[in-house]
Amino acid sequence: MTLRGDFHMHTYYSYDCVSAPQALVRRCEAVGLTCIAVTDHNSIEGSRAVQALAPFRVILGEEIMSTEGEITGLFLQEEIEPGLSPMETVKRIKDQGALVSVPHPFAGAGRSSLDRPAALDILIHVDIIEGFNARTMSASAVAAGKAFASEHALVRTAVSDAHTLSELGRTFTDFPEFDGTPTGFKQALAEATLTEHLAGKFVHVYSTVNKLRRKFWGPPRKPRQ
Repeated sequence: MTLRGDFHMHTYYSYDCVSAPQALVRRCEAVGLTCIAVTDHNSIEGSRAVQALAPFRVILGEEIMSTEGEITGLFLQEEIEPGLSPMETVKRIKDQGALVSVPHPFAGAGRSSLDRPAALDILIHVDIIEGFNARTMSASAVAAGKAFASEHALVRTAVSDAHTLSELGRTFTDFPEFDGTPTGFKQALAEATLTEHLAGKFVHVYSTVNKLRRKFWGPPRKPRQ
């Protein structure tokens, strides 16, 4: 059985997104995604909410802001606080038996990305690199990320980094069924096929609008538990 995955997306638990977990689940079903990771900024709550609702596989994730840029943890059990050094961030990910993924590599400070020296510093702990992030508009950054993955024999993924529902289903990673463990997931990704489509430059405008909406009108109302 082949799974169709996307391992970087956001809900309204991120400061720049207004997508509700229920709506995200419906959209993923509609576009045929069967294994996802929700990776809200500095929060695991959206991932937990989606996992509780989804009829498909959901990996608990978090996109964590370190002092040098963002780092993603996959298969987390507990939330990791932002503002730590990259090395301390990956240590806390590994302490949970989780996987370290480098999101939107080398895409510049505007995307809160690790630069090459910072990525090299934590290289021994890196499991996955986003070989293609649909929101990375720089062709040179995409090429640099792919080259870095090849140079260091890292597993690559293609992800949407969706902050709006319409971004889901165009960029994804097809890979074999796995046993549900982080090790099995990483092994399955070694046989993955990546489908890559840029999201378009206007998606960043939507994120800015979402930030302003939340600034002036507050976060979306979350359902009572």
